[in-house]
Amino acid sequence: MARKIDPNSCVACGSCIDECPVGAITAGDVYSIDADACADCGACEAACPNGAISAE
Repeated sequence: MARKIDPNSCVACGSCIDECPVGAITAGDVYSIDADACADCGACEAACPNGAISAE
């Protein structure tokens, strides 16, 4: 199951992008995760200081 970013909690700090081993996260005002590319490793979820990332 791919991870999902809560747009209300994401502050676009970039912590998750640095941790994603497959490059599934796209930067923006609110970041997004490509569900097809996501390896479901959880690295981004662990790296998010705001708890904005969770399993779908």
